[in-house]
Amino acid sequence: MHMQFSEDSQNHYFFSQPHQPFFVLAFVNAIALMFIFLLDYNGMIHMPISASNFHAYGFIYLLFTPAFFGFLFTTFPRFSSTPAIEKKVYMRIFGFYYIGSVLFVLGSIVSPFLYAVGMIILTIGHTLGYLILKNIYTITTMEDKHDLYWIKLAMVMGVVSHYIFVVGELFLPTLVGFSTEIATYLYLFLLSFAVAQRMVPFFSHSMSEKNTRLLKQIWVLLLLHILLEGLKANSSFFIDFAIAYLVAKELLRWSLPFPKENPLLWILHISVYWVPVAFVLSGLSNLISLFSNVYFLALDIHTILLGFVLTILIGFGTRVTLGHSGNNMSADKWTVALFIWTQVVVALRIVTSFAAAFGLNFMILFDLTALAWLVLFTAWSVRFLAVLVKGKKLT
Repeated sequence: MHMQFSEDSQNHYFFSQPHQPFFVLAFVNAIALMFIFLLDYNGMIHMPISASNFHAYGFIYLLFTPAFFGFLFTTFPRFSSTPAIEKKVYMRIFGFYYIGSVLFVLGSIVSPFLYAVGMIILTIGHTLGYLILKNIYTITTMEDKHDLYWIKLAMVMGVVSHYIFVVGELFLPTLVGFSTEIATYLYLFLLSFAVAQRMVPFFSHSMSEKNTRLLKQIWVLLLLHILLEGLKANSSFFIDFAIAYLVAKELLRWSLPFPKENPLLWILHISVYWVPVAFVLSGLSNLISLFSNVYFLALDIHTILLGFVLTILIGFGTRVTLGHSGNNMSADKWTVALFIWTQVVVALRIVTSFAAAFGLNFMILFDLTALAWLVLFTAWSVRFLAVLVKGKKLT
């Protein structure tokens, strides 16, 4: 993984738009992290650090976060009618993410010291990236800042959760679970949903009027969810049901034209439909776990992050990659297969949780899920890597 940030690379097509290097880094990380986690889980290697912390931190801050930066550094200036972010500005953030990712991944195999240094560098990069978005939010002269506000708030919660995770990992392990809750609900979910409720009805030509109260209501419920989980594990089940109800009601109001023949649209529709399903499953699993000794192997977090956040990431990531490279905004058979395969990954992970809850040997299912994940990101890379790196035109 050798990459120079010289004058030559600064002029390379690969770095000409922010989403390109960030998407590539995120997707390379997605493959590397899952491969290492799979090897450790099967006893083929022994990481000198906690495998579950490696898994949580890696996917929140090395996959989703750079992918979000790639997307937001491209779209946030457009949302706010401000000039595009200069190359030297986003390349500086990319440099932190690149070096931090290499040290984190390397350190997870060979040295807890490198792992810790990688996390600190990534935290700095995350903070500086957020400050760029905050500055855009401050200077925009737009009157309606509703969506921008929620995206900015979700990003700052990401930075807060990042700091708490690093402190937890290095000094106070009890903080790691708290950090993961904040990152899942107030960062990854809230940010993805803030973007979805702006873009999905727009792309779908939905005529419904914007519900400006929805994100505030969801924010309050998510805060309550985290608070209750902090007081007693699995006690937030009724909050989950409330969020499922609110979002389902909103989706009905949008009247999305599903199933729409355009795969670039139906993948976005499927992602938002996962939200009420995920919160119902979360509520049910929490309710059962609260009153019995049945545990669902983090079903709640995985259904939200894979069903909704991963699906919308693949949907928007593909859309941005095609649209900003001068390719046709249409999904060929390969892309449709990728969209369907994303749902295979989600389904396998849900089945793995139920197998664990019923006391079955879930290791085969776990391995299958991890392999399905590796196939997804490898196949996406085979199809779109050359588009991101060289601007390849797909026929």
